[in-house]
Amino acid sequence: MSERKPYPSDLSDGQWSLIEPVITAWKNRHRSVSGHQGAYAMREIVNAILYQSRTGCQWAYLPHDLPPKSATYYYFAAWRDDGTDHVIHELLRCQVREKARRLEDPTLVVLDTQSVHAAAGVPASTTGRDPAKRVPGRKRGLAVDVLGLVIAVIVLAASTHDNVASIALLDQVSENTAGTVVKALVDQGFKNQVTAHGTLLGIDVETVERNPQDKGFVPQPKRWRVEQTYGILILHRRLVRDYEHSPASSTSRVYWAMTQVMARRLTHANTPTWREPQTVTA
Repeated sequence: MSERKPYPSDLSDGQWSLIEPVITAWKNRHRSVSGHQGAYAMREIVNAILYQSRTGCQWAYLPHDLPPKSATYYYFAAWRDDGTDHVIHELLRCQVREKARRLEDPTLVVLDTQSVHAAAGVPASTTGRDPAKRVPGRKRGLAVDVLGLVIAVIVLAASTHDNVASIALLDQVSENTAGTVVKALVDQGFKNQVTAHGTLLGIDVETVERNPQDKGFVPQPKRWRVEQTYGILILHRRLVRDYEHSPASSTSRVYWAMTQVMARRLTHANTPTWREPQTVTA
């Protein structure tokens, strides 16, 4: 890493060591014809992506001591398009589960959706209005395990019904976990189509009923994990709104945010907050 004052979002040596093999292998497969290795270290490229994820800044506002937009976006888009971001995410997810003395893939997931406003520059063709939540923008769907780790993610127009999002999530869950998931918990907003589709995949979809006597927000057993994950993701300001032109970029942002969260868990690092300024050890 270049000699500069580190940002709180920077990867520590231990965190970089977790993902460096994947990045190095990718770099070796994409060598320049001229043999040029590039002007920027791969670790700094990842630091720039994580900085933007955490702060929510525009591409042109990346700090001058980080790689510029031209280099950072090139790798962000390349890793998004060939699935490298997902490979890194899955590698760390399996390690976090193993550290918690669990199998690599879960048997139970929790599904939920979240509608977020879209920024002004987001194409109207990929957005819509959620009639229930009255939110114009995009709908972010997650399937998480009991540790709050993301198993599947889908980004659609906010006008898309929760059933469509959930069916797509179940398909991803089945693909990403090699069929280990046998139960999925959903809330009362999901309809019979989701249950029927789950049956086809060998997944028992159970609706967690809300106690009608409860007032305000009351965490539901196990289902609260997905709410917690949404709360963690919102700490990454690039996800507070949907700023991405492509839904695939929005999905990639979720992977990078969770990659940073899991890297910190694996290295026992506290997530810095505005209450307690943290220093980063290079």
